[in-house]
Amino acid sequence: MDAPRFLPGLELCRRFCFEAVRPVLEEAAPGLVHSAARIGSGSEVLGFDTARSADHDWGPRVQLFLSPQDVTRHGARISDLLSERLPKTFCGYPTHFASTGEGGVAVMQATDGPVRHRVEITDPAAWFVARLGFDPGEDITPADWLATPTQRLAEVTAGAVFHDGLGRLAPARAALDWYPHDLWLHLLACQWQRISQEEAFVGRCGEVGDELGSAVVAARLVRDLMRLCLLMDRRYPPYSKWLGSAFARTPGASALTPHLTAALAATDWRTREPHLCRAYETVAALHNRLALTEPVDRATRPYHDRPFQVLHAERFTAALTARITDPAVRALPVSGAVDQFVDSTDVLGRPESAQAVTRAALDTPGP
Repeated sequence: MDAPRFLPGLELCRRFCFEAVRPVLEEAAPGLVHSAARIGSGSEVLGFDTARSADHDWGPRVQLFLSPQDVTRHGARISDLLSERLPKTFCGYPTHFASTGEGGVAVMQATDGPVRHRVEITDPAAWFVARLGFDPGEDITPADWLATPTQRLAEVTAGAVFHDGLGRLAPARAALDWYPHDLWLHLLACQWQRISQEEAFVGRCGEVGDELGSAVVAARLVRDLMRLCLLMDRRYPPYSKWLGSAFARTPGASALTPHLTAALAATDWRTREPHLCRAYETVAALHNRLALTEPVDRATRPYHDRPFQVLHAERFTAALTARITDPAVRALPVSGAVDQFVDSTDVLGRPESAQAVTRAALDTPGP
């Protein structure tokens, strides 16, 4: 059987929601107040899916949100009726999903029996708490923001809401659309601080003959610059698989990409360093264009009395910190949000773990 013509996942899910799921829902519980969306994990939510994405956790899917009472009253019946009444295929794609046994991964598969569908039936508060560790329908604290990886924030604010009869999804997504202003300044300051802490190491590693180490540091700095550009553009940086794709959509990408690519391709530190310096100066100019602070001199300079050229990125950290007016945000440590100081998928993928390490960081006295 030939593979169907690729249909972007969000469009597939939108059509599936209205043409296949809604008729069954009306049969199961006529007039039931509900919301429906395709948000959360999945390349299609961020708009990065391709035909390759169809090999796992991709296909006709939707989240069906009900009130907690209606989940209890109708959820099981709706799910059972969907298993019985959904078409076996939709737009050429199976609606039945089989588990691969690998960490909950599911793949589309033909079936002659009941459909094991991917229509998730839940209530909004429970869904958001499971994804983020808190309910955005309540007050969002600085600790909530800091403990939530930007990948998760991207997942719940991207995608599409197909229907919001409950009136809960739109306000929650609006509340999460971007950080409060002072917290944004703080996270930008922390990102510049990360750059300042390693920018001299590209030359220092190379000076002792460790070109591999120099290249590794350069790659870390390139990643930090890309994430910084996304933060400056008010976009949540996604995780590594889609970081480059998201960065390419930022206004500064066309000017920066040649410098970043050349820095990564360089085989010695003396070639690598000038490309990074041009990248630093380009990002510094983007910072000044935002007018969040007084203009900061964007020229690179020697690293104290050592023969390494750097931006001294801590100057941007200081300029941003000086503009923060909220005392609670000013008191935060410069470690920043959880994915600015933690790089473990196992931690970042579990809200309870991300919250625990964030609490520990917030309890640690600053310098």
